[in-house]
Amino acid sequence: MPRFFLETVPEPGREVAFTGDDMHHISRSLRMAVGERVTVCDRKGAGYLCELTAFLPDRVCARVIAPLAGSSEPPYRAEVFQALPKGDKLETVIQKAVECGACGIHPFQSARCVARAGSGESAARQQRRDRIALEAAKQSGRGMVPRVWPTADFAGALALAAQANLPLLCYEGEDAEPLPAVLNRFLSGRQGRPAPPGQPLTVSVMVGSEGGFAPEEAAAARAAGLLAVNLGPRILRTETAATFALACLSYALELSPEQQIRQILPKTT
Repeated sequence: MPRFFLETVPEPGREVAFTGDDMHHISRSLRMAVGERVTVCDRKGAGYLCELTAFLPDRVCARVIAPLAGSSEPPYRAEVFQALPKGDKLETVIQKAVECGACGIHPFQSARCVARAGSGESAARQQRRDRIALEAAKQSGRGMVPRVWPTADFAGALALAAQANLPLLCYEGEDAEPLPAVLNRFLSGRQGRPAPPGQPLTVSVMVGSEGGFAPEEAAAARAAGLLAVNLGPRILRTETAATFALACLSYALELSPEQQIRQILPKTT
């Protein structure tokens, strides 16, 4: 079922309107008709079933029928902190991170970045990044549109990444531990910080540029509490590392048989 995002979705029985690109997509690309149904999400995770009611010159109208049960959002909140790569690689990172369940992407400038953000990134570039996140959210059936933040410096990105319950630094240094070992210790309560009661687990994944992290940056990240992890015996490109790490997180925290069992077992006190 086609999926669209609006800032707010009213209660069942009320109408919503699609304008601009969404209107053209419904009427021209999908060639939908009155009576057909679409999914509308409020950008925060809630989804609603809607029925198309009218095609007007400046908008397409739909009636909200009912909220949709279930969610495609993971039971944790993962954010990617990506050092600026060369060319258009950041666009790939944004697209795949959204598909793999990230709720935010934070580009940042590090010592070994070849690409430079300059004194200020253009509004057009930011709009393109936001558009990539939106289209990826639609394609992958997300209930929210992850935010792509403006490019920060290393210190600012590190300060945010360190706030996560499970802060990870993807690092190729010899003393970095395999990601599965760190995840196993976290799940057993022997590493990281548990999420507060009633709050989702937060995870940060920090990835360097093509040249990786400078030694002083890696040392600063460790001092801030990030856990240095390696992603296996093969060297991954910078635009691949976050996707790989997010896939590992999805299996360990969402898809593994152990996690499925935990979800159906009654909670004990």
